[in-house]
Amino acid sequence: MRPAPGRHRPPAPAAVLRGIPGRFTSRLHDERIASWLGIALGVSVLVSFGTGLVSHFMQQPAGWMRWPSRPVNLYRVTQGVHVIGGLATVPLLLAKLWTVYPRLWQWPPVRSLVHGAQRLLVFVLVGAALFQFVTGVLNVAYWYVFRFYFTTAHYWTAYILVGALVVHIADQWAKARRTVMTRPEDGVGRRGFLLTVAGASGVVALTTVGEAVTPLAPLAVLAPRRPGTGPQDVPVNKSAAATGVTAQARDPRWRLTVTGRVARDVTLSLADLRALPQHDARLPISCVEGWSVEAAWRGVRLRDVLRLAGVAGDAQVRVESLQAHGLYRTSMVNPPHWQDPLTLLALGMNGVPLALDHGYPCRLIAPNRPGVMQTKWVHRLVVS
Repeated sequence: MRPAPGRHRPPAPAAVLRGIPGRFTSRLHDERIASWLGIALGVSVLVSFGTGLVSHFMQQPAGWMRWPSRPVNLYRVTQGVHVIGGLATVPLLLAKLWTVYPRLWQWPPVRSLVHGAQRLLVFVLVGAALFQFVTGVLNVAYWYVFRFYFTTAHYWTAYILVGALVVHIADQWAKARRTVMTRPEDGVGRRGFLLTVAGASGVVALTTVGEAVTPLAPLAVLAPRRPGTGPQDVPVNKSAAATGVTAQARDPRWRLTVTGRVARDVTLSLADLRALPQHDARLPISCVEGWSVEAAWRGVRLRDVLRLAGVAGDAQVRVESLQAHGLYRTSMVNPPHWQDPLTLLALGMNGVPLALDHGYPCRLIAPNRPGVMQTKWVHRLVVS
């Protein structure tokens, strides 16, 4: 039946969401699916933000921060969740964008000042989300097609993303809650779509998580690094040849020096280090790209070497590599870490002498630290 003259039948919710009647015909472009996906996406983004802050401030702590050395696997878990969870969020983001993209075709594009502000906020939210996930995936794959420094851009864009997300949640929460609580007329197609998205996220996680969970390594077909690969069954990001330290590391005249705020300078050869009491520690290498591998390390406790130089208990130690250039050729070790008995100047790994690509003749290995701060090819300790 046609509506009576002068009266207009209200458009169905799906038609409103589709924007242009007849153009977007799928029932999946509706508020209910958008709300469920938005909730899942919001939780994922906030988890990624929190774990990302842990990684950032472990590498670049504020002056008052002192990260603990225990639990040993704290960074391994948080960074694994950050990267693997972030990758698993990609299907959620794509599904959310597909569900709501008909809104781009609403006419008029701006109905009021408030509506214009809402659309601008969504533009910022979508742009920041796409930037974070695209550059994050490229970073994990070691494919740096962009010219900017990833870490800085990723860090500051995260605040833009979370800020826009919080405002968007505040603006849409009442509508989303009402929509989610409303029982749909026909939810079969919606449930199938949501289960498909959840399954896609699960597959991404399953084919990546093996980079951090060794028993699942054979399934990690999407992971750039897997346990069991590389020298001594441990992957490497930078080789000795790539960093230009091969000749210096193999030089029999190599010495480890301890200098700075010390009672006395100390110089040790490789033979001197091997003559000191040796200790074992089972610790992971945990990289910012999400992969981690546990190994059996053997070497000299860092605190024992520092005590030979008469170092004060509140001292900070800058560990310097033979590597001449690069942001991570040095790392700072604060008292909680250098005093920990698990922190070693490692000379061996997995029962054999340290391989050149793993830092021969001497490398730092400490609990609860990012892999980039486990300095390889160590030749100087500067105490301050």
